[in-house]
Amino acid sequence: MIFKTQKNKDMAKIKMIWKDNMLFEAIHDDGTFMIDAPQNGEDSRGMRPKALMLSSLAGCGGLDIVSLLKKMRAEVDEFKIEVTADLTEEHPKIFKDVVVTYQFFGSDFKKDKIQKAVDLSVERYCGVMEMFRSFTDVAVNVEYIEQ
Repeated sequence: MIFKTQKNKDMAKIKMIWKDNMLFEAIHDDGTFMIDAPQNGEDSRGMRPKALMLSSLAGCGGLDIVSLLKKMRAEVDEFKIEVTADLTEEHPKIFKDVVVTYQFFGSDFKKDKIQKAVDLSVERYCGVMEMFRSFTDVAVNVEYIEQ
């Protein structure tokens, strides 16, 4: 029996194409990227899957926060996000104790608005954050670096 899927604007779809060795090309309507797990001293030609997960977590929050800060007229000079995570020792190795650190650079910070933007992203808008919270603890730090 064949089931037909309906096009859903909220449906996510990635197509993976094996290129060679451990290299895959991921294709999405928004663009492409490479996933790699180099062996025997080979140079990496893409990111590893778990690094992509951490990148997705940082990117989701970053996009939310930049958009919110612009709307709140609380822009900063520079904005960086660092995500660290330990892996469990047993297979399958999954992330545990994830820490997301949002670093804001500038002067005369509107800290109340910045914190509100972070809170809205973490608690309401970032679906990737919510997915991570379904399997591990996620701590969030906010740092202000005067320039």
